Amino acid sequence: MALEGRVVFTYSIANFCTLRCLEQIRNDACYHGADVKIVSIGGGFSYGPLGISHHATEDLAIMRSLPDLTVVSPCGKWETREATEALVDMAGTCFLRLDKSFGDDGPIDDKEQFHLGRAHLLRKGGDVSIFVTGGILEEVIKAAESLADDGISAQIISVHTLKPLDTEMILGVCQETPAMVTVEEHTIYGGLGSAIVETLMDNGCFPRSFLRIGLEAGFSSIVGSQKYLRQQYGLDAAAISRRIKQLPG
Repeated sequence: MALEGRVVFTYSIANFCTLRCLEQIRNDACYHGADVKIVSIGGGFSYGPLGISHHATEDLAIMRSLPDLTVVSPCGKWETREATEALVDMAGTCFLRLDKSFGDDGPIDDKEQFHLGRAHLLRKGGDVSIFVTGGILEEVIKAAESLADDGISAQIISVHTLKPLDTEMILGVCQETPAMVTVEEHTIYGGLGSAIVETLMDNGCFPRSFLRIGLEAGFSSIVGSQKYLRQQYGLDAAAISRRIKQLPG
């Protein structure tokens, strides 16, 4: 259908619309530049009670490795709405990762417009910059409020587009704030944190402190609600703020 000029949307639970048909995405869609928009619901621990088969914690790493594929992971309702409309108008194969949870991702400036490939500043701060993707933004906002109570000014940046990545924003933040942190409901291997580290190293930019927060080892074999699993794996607001406070300097 896409090769005949239509814009095609596919839709399923995160692991099913990516891992089960990865060969088709790679060979039939990306390779031909087909207008196929792969909509993934249930990113991260959204389907937590159903276990590892439904935990989407490697999808960003896998999808961003495919050539000619745009990878989008909104943090909330505003970005989801804007991203969906933008993907309709964008040529080529795209991956849209949605989440059960969401944070307040509305623009701080009423005149701000959404752009694929351009990170979205949600909160200004000078001590630490937190880059986040997906609905775990809600935990990051709470963590930033907790840090503020302790006199730590945290900047929050939504990276709703992991590919192409906003290199300009990342390098600018590296020069402006002493500490950089990435938060994702996903493995730290190959996801948001890896993408930002690659960008910094490729451009010779070295922050004073850098921390990746996400799943660090093994499978997420615990079963429970999204909130419960975030607590168990150190991805809730309390754990995020605690780890940031432990950064040197």
